[in-house]
Amino acid sequence: MNQNLFASFNIPTILGIPLVMLIIMFPTILLTPSKNLIKNRLSSLQQWLIQLTLKQMMTTHTTKGRTWSLMLLALITFIALNNILGLTPYAFTPTTQLSMNLGMAVPLWMATVLLGLRHKTKSSLAHFLPQGTPAPLIPMLIVIETISLFIQPVALAVRLTANITAGHLLMHLLGDTTLTLMSIYPASSTITTIIIVLLVTLELGVALIQAYVFTLLVSLYLHDNS
Repeated sequence: MNQNLFASFNIPTILGIPLVMLIIMFPTILLTPSKNLIKNRLSSLQQWLIQLTLKQMMTTHTTKGRTWSLMLLALITFIALNNILGLTPYAFTPTTQLSMNLGMAVPLWMATVLLGLRHKTKSSLAHFLPQGTPAPLIPMLIVIETISLFIQPVALAVRLTANITAGHLLMHLLGDTTLTLMSIYPASSTITTIIIVLLVTLELGVALIQAYVFTLLVSLYLHDNS
């Protein structure tokens, strides 16, 4: 049993070599290459989910924005598979690392901002100063809008990190409680075991929802700037 509550979030190593890259690449084996296999239920379900996701995120985009379809589809798949990976026993969840989530959020946010400045320069700069603003409030509003713009990638990364970490911490605490109650009150341990099973089911939904929310927000930033 880990003495440190946060020890499960440490990046695993072998001979001092971090294994995070191998862990991140591992979920890709869950995807079925439909071009090389005979079409079956799994590949059909995979294609249906891809079409549904693209329809939800790309309906309101212009032709220029729809060129990001493949990237956004890869992003939501990557985050969802890594979130689900963390629900397996003795597994490490890469998306609990704020550095990794910032590494995804900052470049994507920067790309949407630069796209807006390139193709919609006047509209992008107009967001810093709403029309009809009184002259004395202009400097303050520009500062506030600038801060809100730069805080967007931080909010993306922190939201994903906090939601995934909170669920894993709760499961860890309930697991320790169950092991303790087994030797003291067996009946109570049964109740906590049922709660853990329900919590894992909830966390499965959270893993998929957080992947969708992260990608959807990136899609909205893209829509505002394309």
